[in-house]
Amino acid sequence: MVTGMGALTPMGLGVKALWSSVVAGRSGIGTIERADTSNLPVHIGGEVRDFDPKDFLDAKAARHMDRFTQFAVVASRMAMADAGLEPGSVPQGRGGVTFGTGIGGIETWCQQHEVLLTRGPDRVTPYFIPMIIANMAASHVAIDLRLDGPNQTTVTACCSSAHAVGDALNLLRRGDADVMLAGGSEAVLVPLAIAGFAAMRALSLRNDEPTRACRPFDRGRDGFVMAEGAGSLVLETLSHARARGARPLAEVCGYGMSSDAYHMVEPLPDGTGAAAAMRGALADAGLRPEAVGYINAHATSTPKGDVAETRAIRQVFGAHADRLAVSSTKSMTGHLLGAAGAVELILTVLALREGVLPPTINLEDPDPECDLDYVPNVARRQNVEAALTNSFGFGGQNVSLAVRRLE
Repeated sequence: MVTGMGALTPMGLGVKALWSSVVAGRSGIGTIERADTSNLPVHIGGEVRDFDPKDFLDAKAARHMDRFTQFAVVASRMAMADAGLEPGSVPQGRGGVTFGTGIGGIETWCQQHEVLLTRGPDRVTPYFIPMIIANMAASHVAIDLRLDGPNQTTVTACCSSAHAVGDALNLLRRGDADVMLAGGSEAVLVPLAIAGFAAMRALSLRNDEPTRACRPFDRGRDGFVMAEGAGSLVLETLSHARARGARPLAEVCGYGMSSDAYHMVEPLPDGTGAAAAMRGALADAGLRPEAVGYINAHATSTPKGDVAETRAIRQVFGAHADRLAVSSTKSMTGHLLGAAGAVELILTVLALREGVLPPTINLEDPDPECDLDYVPNVARRQNVEAALTNSFGFGGQNVSLAVRRLE
């Protein structure tokens, strides 16, 4: 059961800000302000604005955390508060953390490399390694919230936080914990990362119209838009949630994963790898394809990826694909890389609870090869009993999570 959620995204601080913006079809993408992009081909991204770590964290502790870790701790505090759980309230050994990140502490890495070059090795901070390694988000979350049970970090590119949620589900099912805090965090809007993704020709170059840059399934799409942020969810066993009178938000009921085993960065053109993950999630949940009414697509606004995912959905759902609603919330949030899966799961849970399906904005000239119902441009009021949310990553990683609505 999902009993609590927290988020920091380009839409604002908190789940309420995220949901209200998505339902309104507002984009969180703008010109990057935290980094100098003047000599880069890309100047736009999804920044978490108005975030001052000192508003949430002890100033000394915040100085010893990379931005991606700060995001993780704050979003996780929000999720725990939303679940009605105090730090230390979960019995010893029965609460754990699974968190994902695609890249980890790259902002600290870049800053300290500059220190090494300009001031010498003696001036590199002794906190350099503890700030950059990927597992520090999960570690700090566990320390902050006193969750001393299972703890792990998944680093599977843009599948990282979806894998983290699926792994948390399995730990709960296996009886290794009663409560798991699962999610992902990413803070990559630094010149080196922007230059690297731009060199791959993976990013949109619509610098003059940032809010229209991310346009999944549209004929004019030219790449994804990098974004930062974190999403965190409290997952509990049904018995634990009932025993404390918790309010269940939805049930994460299925977890499927696969590998394309095809290419470093391109998806299988026919979508068979993505299809295998979706079939796995349905089988794990015991859901018939016809029971699914909505898919929160991975769809990043890349020419090949959006077509491959469309083909995968048609493989899995057959004729029912034409009755499915599919949307890409990345059209508004941008691509949070390793944190995307957790944030999109939060939006999927809210879609089921609120009876509102998020739109795909900027869908003005549909690609003929993308021929599903993508909830174009305006949110739709529609009750759905079950949904999937997809995450696919460089290296051919594929994850699909199944979610069931609860009364």
